[in-house]
Amino acid sequence: MTKDSKPTLAARRAFLAKLGGAATGAAVGAAALGILPAASARTEAPSAGASFPTKDYDWTKHQWGFGVDANKCIGCLRCVEACKKENDVPGNAHQFRTWVERYVYLEGEDHVRIDSHQDPVNIAASGSEKEYRFANRYKDAKVDKGFFVPKLCNQCTHPACVQVCPVGATYRTKDGVVLVDPTYCIGCRYCVQACPYGARLFNEEKGVADKCTWCYHRITKGLQPACVEVCPVGARVFGDQKDKESPISLFIRNNRVQVLRPESGNAPNVFYVGIDKEVN
Repeated sequence: MTKDSKPTLAARRAFLAKLGGAATGAAVGAAALGILPAASARTEAPSAGASFPTKDYDWTKHQWGFGVDANKCIGCLRCVEACKKENDVPGNAHQFRTWVERYVYLEGEDHVRIDSHQDPVNIAASGSEKEYRFANRYKDAKVDKGFFVPKLCNQCTHPACVQVCPVGATYRTKDGVVLVDPTYCIGCRYCVQACPYGARLFNEEKGVADKCTWCYHRITKGLQPACVEVCPVGARVFGDQKDKESPISLFIRNNRVQVLRPESGNAPNVFYVGIDKEVN
């Protein structure tokens, strides 16, 4: 095959998308009949080498974890803005690697009101889809209780997104972070649909799935995720669970932590304090 006749990346993805769709459809049908065993999660990069992900980093010596203290979060959204800039997330009010939700209980009501900065009222209040803030919509209401809850990828121990990827583009690293290899992703969006937390997005410009990686390019160099670094109140906590004195180990040990949707069986690695049953 000559250089000029080599298939383009777009053509390759189109072919793999068709192949992956057919293969996945067959596998799902067979699995439903009990013919095929469940797929096992990958624990290495498709093209792992001695220098992956960085030359001096050993991913077998770490087990990363993330903590969120909803009692501290003030909904300033600095974390969202920092994430957008750090990870080149599309600059609109509809796609995020991390976001924040507001939970409000009004006097006399038996249900919670939930909104995020993706809500049309909040977008209108900011005046731009590239600026994020919460509208002061409850200034004249009698609020019984209210709090903010940061959301992000839970980097599950048993990630549903990995199980459904037909080409192995989504995989779980040995240090506990779920990544997406854009050179393998065919844009089928099965992973986006499979995530029970709504933590994945599809980048239309690049034609690939995207998600929070806890700023993997930073943490493997000894840095904090961008959202943790900019939080002015310490509502976000990150560290190595193998280190018993790390910030995340102390956070888990010293608090009554919860995870989102434990019944899903995904075993999340984002631990919360200060939330109630309405948060999922």
